[in-house]
Amino acid sequence: MSSALRTKPFGSKKDKKNPPILSHEFVIQNHADIVSCVAMVFVVGLMMQATSTLASIFIVMGHNATDPTDAATRGEPFLYESGWRDGPAVFFYTLICIIMHAILQEYVLDKVSKKLHLSKFKLSRFNESGQLVVFYLISFLWGGEVMLRERYAENMSKLWVDYPVHPMTFLHKLYFIIQLAYYLHMLPELYFQKVKKDEQSPKIQHSIAGLFIIGFFYFFAYRRVAIVLLTLHYFSEFVSHTFGLLEVFDKDEKYARFRIFNNIIFLITAFSTLVLSFLTFFTGIGKTNPTRGMLGLVIAFTIQGFLIFRFITSFLKSKRESKELASSSAKPLLKKPKSSEKKSESSKKSKKESDLPEADQNVNQKKVKTK
Repeated sequence: MSSALRTKPFGSKKDKKNPPILSHEFVIQNHADIVSCVAMVFVVGLMMQATSTLASIFIVMGHNATDPTDAATRGEPFLYESGWRDGPAVFFYTLICIIMHAILQEYVLDKVSKKLHLSKFKLSRFNESGQLVVFYLISFLWGGEVMLRERYAENMSKLWVDYPVHPMTFLHKLYFIIQLAYYLHMLPELYFQKVKKDEQSPKIQHSIAGLFIIGFFYFFAYRRVAIVLLTLHYFSEFVSHTFGLLEVFDKDEKYARFRIFNNIIFLITAFSTLVLSFLTFFTGIGKTNPTRGMLGLVIAFTIQGFLIFRFITSFLKSKRESKELASSSAKPLLKKPKSSEKKSESSKKSKKESDLPEADQNVNQKKVKTK
């Protein structure tokens, strides 16, 4: 046979587009397709009579509290409670979250970042904030829709009346299942996105904290007040990460002055959360169930106290850094020897190159070597 008919072996080092099957690189590149196939197994199982009962545990919302034989409930929406069958549902919708994460990353964020030619640091911030902005926006709109349908704003006593008998509508229950699934999907995404070890710790903490907090409020029947508090929190986080995205494109720091609006929104949200938590847990649930009321109040105040402490710390740190920059620029510049001037020029060049994309940095290094 002629050499023209010879092909490279599948998965060779020279063929970067086709890594070996079941290798780490193969799984990472094709994880969305693999997870989609796993999810399709459950969907196809739901269509077959022999396996529909088992597959429905993973897809259909379980623990229906509505009695279909009761004539009074006919025509009314089904109501649901929490229970062990929510575990398989969280697993299935975790697969859906992984798929949606990959779709958003590949078809939106990657295409935008390629046109912008961002540096590694800015690209990491752009991808993280881009994913979270979409999640926070959807969660905020979803939570607001449930609040309007249940009329929690018109009658706040619904947040604690008849506790702990607080059945959920379909949208209300699906909201919490998706929330748990999203925070759970953050853990395998560390592997799929090749996150560095030094950057994994805060992401793992974020995932576990979200799972614990939402799971606590969900299974302890604080679901009505939880969806209100989460909606307020997600609005604040949406604004914060929107400013984070703007800062990625802000080379001249035009949007830095508008950060005060983000601070004001956070403070209003924090104050509203503390007031609403006190009214619900202490004056509402605490009257009929003091133990549960005090437990919910302590958890809610602890979480909000941590968020306020983190906000104050970051605010003081930014103020300190801005003062240091202002004082250093105000000092008169002294003449430096030629050696120090050369060092400062080289450091400036390195800083400029760090803001460039990796390809441009390599080009600059090659130019220096040729000289």
